Amino acid sequence: MADDARRKRAGGRAGKEKRGGGHVIDQMPWRIPQNFDKPTEPLTPEGVEAIHKGAMRILKEIGIRFLNDEAVGILREAGCIVDGDTVRMDEDFVMEMVGRCPSSFTITPRNPARALPIGGRSILFGNVSSPPNYWDLETGKVSGFMEGFRRFIKLTQYFNCIHFAGGYPVEPIDVHPSVRHLDCIYEKLVLTDKVIHAYSLGKERVEDALEMVRIAGGMTHEQFRARPHMYTNINSVSPLKHDFPMIDGALRCARAGQVVIITPFTLAGAMAPVTLSGAVALSLAEALSAVALLQYAAPGAPCMIGTFTSNVDMKSGAPAFGTPEYMRATQMTGQLARRYGLPLRSSGVCAANVPDGQAMWETSNSLWAAVQSGTHMVYHAAGWLEGGLIASPEKFVMDCEVIQMIQRYMEPATWATTPEDIAVETIAEVGSEGHYFGCQHTQERYTTAFYSPIVSDWRNFEAWQLDGAVRTPERAHRVFKAILDEFEAPPMDEAIHEELKDFVARRKAEGGAPTDF
Repeated sequence: MADDARRKRAGGRAGKEKRGGGHVIDQMPWRIPQNFDKPTEPLTPEGVEAIHKGAMRILKEIGIRFLNDEAVGILREAGCIVDGDTVRMDEDFVMEMVGRCPSSFTITPRNPARALPIGGRSILFGNVSSPPNYWDLETGKVSGFMEGFRRFIKLTQYFNCIHFAGGYPVEPIDVHPSVRHLDCIYEKLVLTDKVIHAYSLGKERVEDALEMVRIAGGMTHEQFRARPHMYTNINSVSPLKHDFPMIDGALRCARAGQVVIITPFTLAGAMAPVTLSGAVALSLAEALSAVALLQYAAPGAPCMIGTFTSNVDMKSGAPAFGTPEYMRATQMTGQLARRYGLPLRSSGVCAANVPDGQAMWETSNSLWAAVQSGTHMVYHAAGWLEGGLIASPEKFVMDCEVIQMIQRYMEPATWATTPEDIAVETIAEVGSEGHYFGCQHTQERYTTAFYSPIVSDWRNFEAWQLDGAVRTPERAHRVFKAILDEFEAPPMDEAIHEELKDFVARRKAEGGAPTDF
């Protein structure tokens, strides 16, 4: 069949990308998926209100510790009750502040064609973030290193189904912590033209990130602050605490007009009540307290809440992910996010140690929970293993297969009901004795009719065995290696590139960032 027909496949054809061994990666084109499904809503309206009231009671009667003097001072000025570093706030104040948040906004990176609409029906997928260890079929489990970091950034840029770059996809511990952020943000800005993240880990790291994103976009300071171009994600220290560096970074980003996502990490049975409703209420209280702080300090700043509520294995105490409880907690938080009019972040996660069956069913559970909950940004959607302690390129490729399938599932073509789609005349033509392979209706549509995989193997056992019996992780390994072999960084204006390199060199000469918090 003709190449131009292949490129037009509705199943998502960006064209042919060569890979080793003469194979072809035929991935879906860049698009912003739209989630037209009705959200799954396990809670009744009364249940939604009960959890909301529980979160409000936590904030008013128990309070949240802010281990940040500036935050405490801001909330004292706002009229909250302050006792040491514990802050209590009432429902009226919290809801007034939540009402200042925009329900939707756009994040525009250095390539405006990669702009991300946040809110509404959009659902966006990002790469794995923050594991300290790297694993692939050749190396096994090793500590994170810069070349491994670059590999993940290249995969992030290459795959059209990955919309944004999260934190460090693996922590490059071979680079000194004082300058690690400079090297990592530089690599992200040069190797990708997608929206990037900055860690809220101290003044210098945040301010450097803001300036580097501004430089890469060729913007004045006024242009940069006029709309969002990047984001940060902060986690509360459950139960009931916000630490100094994350709140400091969140305030800096909000005041600069950049996106802040507040994601409590609450494990039911460990850092939160063992009941899902209690864990969700605690998570909401922690998230909304930070939203209230940021909206008082920077009214109208773009904010999102995140859910990372799962459970622990009560036999070992180990975190569990992709569980039925994780799915329900995500759906429940989605209901509350809609009540507040706040965009939602969730995650694609698993507890498996290698890219095996457990890894994929747990990740699929968490990704589909994101769809069901009305999530807008899916963190860690590709590459996550061992509860976030390992990043794997093979798992990245395998996850992209699932993400592409989800995106194909969301395309309106899959539920079209025109007369041509219902095809009564074709059914009459084939009748009860024929088949549909050769009929004109099929011939006109077979190149666009169905999803075509990038790593799945749909042949029968005998054909698969004759071709070497290559299992999925091995196929994914070949794919990621082929991508790296042929990767080309997106273009960047040379003058901008030089300015970015000069900034990094100057900040390194100044010592970078302190390593004692």
